[in-house]
Amino acid sequence: MIRVAVSGAAGRMGQAVCEAVEAADDTELSGRADPALGTGLADVLGEADVVVDFTTPDTALANAEACLAAGVHVVIGTTGFDLDRLEAAAEASRANCFVAPNFAIGAVLLMEVAQTIAPHMPECEIVELHHDKKLDAPSGTAKRTAELIDVAGGNVHEPIHSVRLPGLVAHQEVIFGGEGQTLSIRHDSIDRRSFMPGVLLAVREVGGLPDRFTVGLEKLL
Repeated sequence: MIRVAVSGAAGRMGQAVCEAVEAADDTELSGRADPALGTGLADVLGEADVVVDFTTPDTALANAEACLAAGVHVVIGTTGFDLDRLEAAAEASRANCFVAPNFAIGAVLLMEVAQTIAPHMPECEIVELHHDKKLDAPSGTAKRTAELIDVAGGNVHEPIHSVRLPGLVAHQEVIFGGEGQTLSIRHDSIDRRSFMPGVLLAVREVGGLPDRFTVGLEKLL
């Protein structure tokens, strides 16, 4: 049984992660950390094998560093902070760190397909749409998609357009243009439960990863 603590447990994503961990047969919820609950990360670290962090860009890095310093594996869904500093902390730790800009398997497949298209239709633009409470723009998913397309398509930098509106959850479209044609691929998360299979996959795999620092759910598929 994998003991999982959730950082940011009172948030919308944090609540969904807690429910998913409690419902799975091979994981148990060992702690909920969130200022709104009056519980700090230090209060739950001692009972956890893995910490899942869905907090804010301002706190995620320090949270991850605390987990790694304590020898606790960490799975991070927060975006918008310094990954180089996090990688250095992971390399100096005896625990593993896994980061994914998006845990929806469909979104990861969109990125994989975009890489396949890019060498043949390198001109493209990315439109990402999220709820109005999302703090970073462009999203981590959009930036990761652009990086992967850049490599596959020959280092052409794609424009990213960000939309923030109430009623949205997480959506992304990549539009490729060519002579007399366009090709669009799109992924829509209409419920936060769409991220949970990917989160649970990361929780199960993070402890056995060959590298201390890993980015991208595609590495686990």
